[in-house]
Amino acid sequence: MPAMSAARRRKAPTARTGSRACIVVGAGGHAKVLVDCLRAAGVRVLGFVDRDPRRHGATVCGLPVLGGDAALAGRKARAAWLVNGVGGTGFTVRRKAVFESLRNNGHRFLTVVHPSAVLAAGARLGAGAQVMAGAVIQADAVVGDNAIVNTGARVDHDCSIGAHAHIAPGCVLSGGVRVGEETHLGTAAVVIEGVRIGKRCLVAAGAVVVRDVPDGARVMGVPARPARRR
Repeated sequence: MPAMSAARRRKAPTARTGSRACIVVGAGGHAKVLVDCLRAAGVRVLGFVDRDPRRHGATVCGLPVLGGDAALAGRKARAAWLVNGVGGTGFTVRRKAVFESLRNNGHRFLTVVHPSAVLAAGARLGAGAQVMAGAVIQADAVVGDNAIVNTGARVDHDCSIGAHAHIAPGCVLSGGVRVGEETHLGTAAVVIEGVRIGKRCLVAAGAVVVRDVPDGARVMGVPARPARRR
C-alpha cells in the first residue's frame, strides 16, 4: 500500500499501520470523528481524557471518559499513544497548547490517516498530524506537526501546511500553496496556486484566496479581502 510505504520512509508512527492503542485527548465533536477514523484503521482506543469535569465518567462513542490531566499523570508517558481530539475551529491556540504541553511531558502523539484518504508516496506528515476521511494529499506536500487536513479537503502537489494549522472540510489548495503555523482555513475555502498565507491567519468559509495573506490577517469573500473588524 503506497501510504504505508511512505510511512516507513518517514519513520513516523501512523494510525494507518494499525495495531496500536491510544487515548484521545478531548471528548468533543472532533474527538468523535477521530474515534471513527481510528477504529477504521484498526487502532484500539482506550478512552478519552478531558479537562471538563462534567464529562468525567461519561461514555462517548461507547468509550469511557477516564478523567482529566490526572488520568494521564497516573500512566507512564509511553504506555499509550495520544491523539489530539481538540478541534481547530477559529484560532488553534488551545489545540497547540494541549499538544505542546503533553509532548513536553514525554507523551507521544499518533499521526492519524483515515483509510479512505489518498496520501501520495512523496507526501510527508508531522507528528500528530491528522488526515481525515476522503482527504487527498498529493506529491511532495508537507503537513506539519499537529495539523489537521479535515474531511474531503484537497491539498495538491508541493503544498506546505504549518504546524497546528487546520484545513477545514472541503478546502481546496492548488499546487505550491504555503499555509503558516496556527492558521485556520474555513470550510470550502479555495486557495489558488502559489499563494502564501501567513501565520495565525483566519480565512473565512467559502473564501477564494487569490493573493498572499500576511501574518495575523483575517480574510473573507470572493476574491478574499481583509475582513472588517467589529
